[in-house]
Amino acid sequence: MFTVMKSAPSRHRLKALGALALLAASVAGVQAQETKRLRVADSFPTGHYLSRLLLQPWMAEVTKRTDGKIQFDYFPGQQLGKAADMLTLTQNGVADIGYVAPGYVSDKMATSEVAMLPGAFNTSCEGTAAYWKVARTGLVQKLDYAPNKIKLLLTVLLPPYQIMTTGKPVASIEDIKGVKLRTTGGAQDLTIRALGGVPVRMAAPDAYESLSRGTIDGMVFPLDSVTSYNLEKLLKHSTQNANFSSFVIAYSISDAAWAKLDPKVQQIMQDAAETVVKEACAAVDKQDSETRTKLQQAGIAFKMLDAPTLEKFNGVLSGVADQWAQGLDSRNKQGSAVLKEFRETLAAQNKK
Repeated sequence: MFTVMKSAPSRHRLKALGALALLAASVAGVQAQETKRLRVADSFPTGHYLSRLLLQPWMAEVTKRTDGKIQFDYFPGQQLGKAADMLTLTQNGVADIGYVAPGYVSDKMATSEVAMLPGAFNTSCEGTAAYWKVARTGLVQKLDYAPNKIKLLLTVLLPPYQIMTTGKPVASIEDIKGVKLRTTGGAQDLTIRALGGVPVRMAAPDAYESLSRGTIDGMVFPLDSVTSYNLEKLLKHSTQNANFSSFVIAYSISDAAWAKLDPKVQQIMQDAAETVVKEACAAVDKQDSETRTKLQQAGIAFKMLDAPTLEKFNGVLSGVADQWAQGLDSRNKQGSAVLKEFRETLAAQNKK
C-alpha cells in the first residue's frame, strides 16, 4: 500500500519529509556499510577446474549464508600478481584472500611440504583431510601459518603427480636421468634429484612457454591441470600409476583481514569450508581418471609401470621423506616432528 500525494505539501510536511529523507539516507548508509566486499586473487586461468570446484562454491555459499552481506571480487589469472607473490599480496592487503600455495613459497612455509612428499598418500581426499587438520590445529599451523600471519580458509591436495614428457616416455629410473623437469621446488626438487633428473622450479602458468622453448623436457604435474594450461598440445607421454608427490592448493586470509570480520561471519566461512573441502577433494579424485581418458584422446600416451619397476622407484624415493625432515631439523624447523604428526594423522583417518 502507498498513498499518492495530489496537493502541494505544507511547510511542516516538507520539514517532515526532509527528516524522513535524511533518515532513509542514513539507513541506506548503514546497510551499505554492512555489505562487505572481499578481494580474492589467484594465479589460475579463468575457468580452471580448481577454482570451479573449490573456491567458487565456497564464495557462493558464504554469500548465501550471510544473506549477501559478504560478497567477493574475484581476480583470477595473476591479475593482482604472480603466484609466487600471493603470500606478500595477502599479507599486505592487496588481496583479502589469496591463493597462497606453500610450494611456491617453500622458504617461508617449509613444513607444508610434508604433504607433497612422494608416496605420502594415494588419493586427494586422503591427503586433504590430513593436511586440513595439521594446517589448522597442528604443527604446520604453528610453524607455517602463524608466523606468516595468515589463516588457512580452503585447501585441497592434488592426486599423486605423474611425470609427463615431450620426448621419450619414462618407463624406468634410467629414463629420468639428466631430464629437465618442471617442479614446484622443495620436496619435488628432492624427489627429482633422487631419481637423477634435473629439477627446474617454476609456477604452473610459466610451463607452456618453457616446454615450447625446450627449456624443460617435461614436468611433474597433475593430470587435471594439463588442459587448463593447454599443455596437451606439447606433451607426448606420461606415467600412469606412479606417485611422484602432490601439491597443496590453499586459499588463506591475513590475520588482519580476519580480525575485521564479525565472529558470526568467521564461523559461516569455516562451516562452509568444511562442506566444500570434502566435496572438492571427492570431485578432484573422480575427475583424475576422467581427465586421463581425455588426454589419451588428445594424443598423450600413458605408461603403466610394472610391479618390479614401481618397486625400484619406491625404493629410491623411500628415503626422500627422511632427507626432507632432516633438512628441516638442521634449520630448527621440526621436520621430523611434522613428518611424524602428518603420518599419524593419515593413519588415524584411514582407520575410520
